[in-house]
Amino acid sequence: MILLSTASTRRDMMTATLGLATATAAVSTVSAKTRNVAAATDDQHAGSYITSKDGTEIFYKDWGSKSAQPIVFHHGWPLSGDDWDAQMLFFLGKGFRVIAHDRRGHGRSAQVSDGHDMDHYAADVAAVVEHLGLVNAVHIGHSTGGGEAARYVARHGKERVSKLVLIGAVPPVMVKSEANPGGLPIEVFDGFRSALAANRSQFYLDVAGGPFFGFNRDGAKRSEAMIQNWWRQGMTGAANAHYLGIKAFSETDFTEDLKLIDAPTLVLHGDDDQVVPVADSAPLSAKLLKNATLKIYKGFPHGMATTHADIINDDLLQFITG
Repeated sequence: MILLSTASTRRDMMTATLGLATATAAVSTVSAKTRNVAAATDDQHAGSYITSKDGTEIFYKDWGSKSAQPIVFHHGWPLSGDDWDAQMLFFLGKGFRVIAHDRRGHGRSAQVSDGHDMDHYAADVAAVVEHLGLVNAVHIGHSTGGGEAARYVARHGKERVSKLVLIGAVPPVMVKSEANPGGLPIEVFDGFRSALAANRSQFYLDVAGGPFFGFNRDGAKRSEAMIQNWWRQGMTGAANAHYLGIKAFSETDFTEDLKLIDAPTLVLHGDDDQVVPVADSAPLSAKLLKNATLKIYKGFPHGMATTHADIINDDLLQFITG
């Protein structure tokens, strides 16, 4: 048996106590630093949101010098601002300020019950633009985002916009009617709704793996990375917003919006677009716009800004700087 003296025991206890106090202080210091870093991160994260007029939180990305000319990107359904990565990095490298938001109910924006229509979409964009104080901006919209951009420019942004680009965009109107006999039957969009409600995850894999990027065409070089990234963006958003968004992108008539736009507008479309057929979209929009340039790409799919980013980016740059 080993016996410790009282003095030795006291010394050991004091040493242990001092050691514990030192360790506690160190942990407290690390915790404080961690809290400070977390607070700074939270502040930075909070700075990437604005609240629209109806109280909806809208997420946005804003990269580049605040003194540079801004380019605002409007994403397609059911995606997010991440769908513009190839364009945002390209134009950031060219010295532009690049901004992309997530539409309400999409991506990181609030998953609200109401406002899933083009009027609210455009008003949300206006809130982002006003918050950032953007002027002389170029707005680029793809698919549903093309409709959103057109409505924004026509009804909110005339004094703040320098140019507009519509890529594979839904205007003038997609659904077939007596006034639009070349449109797609309503049953097509009913099928979208049914597939989304039945199995949204599988539906998004099918869209990305097939018509969106043209991977269902003979000889197409399939990219699993593109498919998974598309699926990721879609599944981040809200099912209700995507379901209601189908009506917004398919049934909204942008005819009067296009007539009001006088900013120089570049209309780009692939002639193998299986999502927004070219014959009932780009040429008709170009005729309605006051100052339009139309370019049709042979064999390009709906998602050509991703599959053919190098070509699209160069054409965008030429238009913006020309």
